[in-house]
Amino acid sequence: MLLELRIENMALIDALRLDFTGHGHGLTVLTGETGAGKSIILQALHLLAGGKGAASWIRSDQERAVVEALFSVPEGQQDVESLLAEQEITHAGECIIRRIVQQSGRSRFYVNDRLVTAALVEELTENLVNIASQHDHQQLLVARRHLDFLDTFGELWGSRQAFADLYRRWRHLAGRLRDLRQAEAEKERRREMLTFALGEIEAAAPVPGEDEALFEERTRLKSSGTLLELTSRCLELLQSNMLEHLPVIRKDMEYAASLDKGLQSLSGRISSACYEVADLELGLRDYFESIPRDQERLEEINERLALLKGLQRKYGSTLEEVVAHGRKAREELAALDSLEQEIADVSREHAALDKEVNAGAEALSRARRLAAAQLQAAMQEELASLSFPQSVFEVAINSSPGLDTGAIQASGWDQVEFMFSANPGEPAKPLARIASGGELSRLMLAMKCLLARRDQVETVIFDEVDAGIGGTAAEAVARKIVELSAHHQVICITHLSQIAAWADAHFMVSKSVVNGRTVSAISTLAPEERVLELARMLGGTSRTPQTIAYARELIAGKPGQALKS
Repeated sequence: MLLELRIENMALIDALRLDFTGHGHGLTVLTGETGAGKSIILQALHLLAGGKGAASWIRSDQERAVVEALFSVPEGQQDVESLLAEQEITHAGECIIRRIVQQSGRSRFYVNDRLVTAALVEELTENLVNIASQHDHQQLLVARRHLDFLDTFGELWGSRQAFADLYRRWRHLAGRLRDLRQAEAEKERRREMLTFALGEIEAAAPVPGEDEALFEERTRLKSSGTLLELTSRCLELLQSNMLEHLPVIRKDMEYAASLDKGLQSLSGRISSACYEVADLELGLRDYFESIPRDQERLEEINERLALLKGLQRKYGSTLEEVVAHGRKAREELAALDSLEQEIADVSREHAALDKEVNAGAEALSRARRLAAAQLQAAMQEELASLSFPQSVFEVAINSSPGLDTGAIQASGWDQVEFMFSANPGEPAKPLARIASGGELSRLMLAMKCLLARRDQVETVIFDEVDAGIGGTAAEAVARKIVELSAHHQVICITHLSQIAAWADAHFMVSKSVVNGRTVSAISTLAPEERVLELARMLGGTSRTPQTIAYARELIAGKPGQALKS
């Protein structure tokens, strides 16, 4: 049950708090002149239910808008308790849902001060509040939505979901079987391709990184003549003069250092240089000997690199990818050998699912026909109490049994459409072709009343369910809403005095200009204020003694005769 609603910085609302705690089950109405801001309150509830948020809803010069609702969670409301338990959200019989909309258009959702996903909030509010808006009325005109209404009434969503899971498995296996059979048809061609590729790769036996080492070796081979000439000349110079004189220089400096300690540092450096030069000569000689002189090796390298390059063009940009391609080719060849067995296994599994899907769709269709008969009878009764005493409401089910008709889908093989006739003697026709605005409002009200009695949702909100009706029809709608409010909390945004008169609590939405800015406000009406508001609803801006008297009569529960001019 909705206990409290708080709105900040949303459209014309600066700060607003609605307290429903004193009313419990019963009818609460919101009235006010057109444009006063009633739709903002409904939009706030839609936002809380996970509806699309936009920066345009934020009050100008503010950074964010906040919508918060406090719901009671009575014991036994298992769906809500399960959702909260799954998210490890504690509650003491209450649930606070808050949404913050930023100027960027992004939103954050909280449940009992825990940051949660929009999906969780949407699922949670589905079990806490049922909003019937003008958009919902239009859904009755969309034939493909009628199946959803029927399954909701018949409490068939569990069966429908189980069938949808089965259907998806069946479709997945059908796709897998199709791919396997296509692979079977292409098996020999594919086997030849894989065998050839694997043969090429295995014959070459590439090693990752091999090409880089060969590139380096080829560079050395191409430069071997120049390297031989340079290192040979350096060796000749070292061996001709320098190496002969170095021992003499070292010996003389050591003797000089023994005579003058000031030369000891230079003597040490010369000794080190002598040893270093001798070591350099040995290293240079070793390098000279290692320089490749075999031009045949260069040809071998070029041939090998050309072979590796050809493999890379076909099977991967790097040798690592070429090796991986060979490994996959070997695995796929092995899989091709077992393809026949896999096709047999999948075919057997798919055939078994054929029977399950057929049986599941048939059972779902059978349950829908039973639910359709119950819905027709229940709607006839509801519509009779809404000033449609001789109307006809039918649920037409068009089924296409079998798996080869192309009609089966995740919801089964049924197509459902609601048919209606408001006039005796006229055959029922599709709603989209014959229902007027007033008829549509009453049809939706009848449907909502039926569904509300079957689910655990305590709070039902109607947005202008009175659209397009008046007179006895309006009084019938009022009675139906009051009847529903005996076991539910019903909040109704209305323009009809007949509905507002029978409310247990009455809020009025108004707007005014404060400091140059338009602001919407809401107030709880005292008994005499209710009389004046109903008089306004009856006669427009000008209240007369007659409208005031009639307003008192309505509140007293004596609607009486139509107001005379």
